[in-house]
Amino acid sequence: MDLPPAERLDELGAVILDGVTRALPGWVERSVTRILDAWARAAPEIRARALAEASAAGPEVARRVGAELADLFATPAAEQRTTPLEIVRGSVLEPTAILRRAGVGEVARDPFDERAWPDDVYGLVPRTLGDLGDPELAPLHLAWGVAKAARLRDRP
Repeated sequence: MDLPPAERLDELGAVILDGVTRALPGWVERSVTRILDAWARAAPEIRARALAEASAAGPEVARRVGAELADLFATPAAEQRTTPLEIVRGSVLEPTAILRRAGVGEVARDPFDERAWPDDVYGLVPRTLGDLGDPELAPLHLAWGVAKAARLRDRP
């Protein structure tokens, strides 16, 4: 049996929140590692420090982004002014700071990316929730959007 739109929206919000907060710590570490590997100029001690910072930052990013998602999902659908993916895209702040402290040079990015995310100088912005490393998260943003539209049509 299909859930009423409000319940479906709440259910998807809970699943997104759980999946994102579980995936973000690993995503932070993989993102920093990927850029350090591609750059390949960090001295071993700088690389080790950056990787340790990424490991420590991952749970903090998950808490911060998780709190922002929880706030979004607690807001009535008609009053929401952002999406889960936009909130998740804010997760680039910490890995970007870690890479800057390590002295990593900015990467060449597509002109669209430069305009859309000017502060994402390392090309870390997730395109989908699935980019966090859990492919089951990928379709949830679309499902959430459909559920939100149904909720908005259904509201009194």
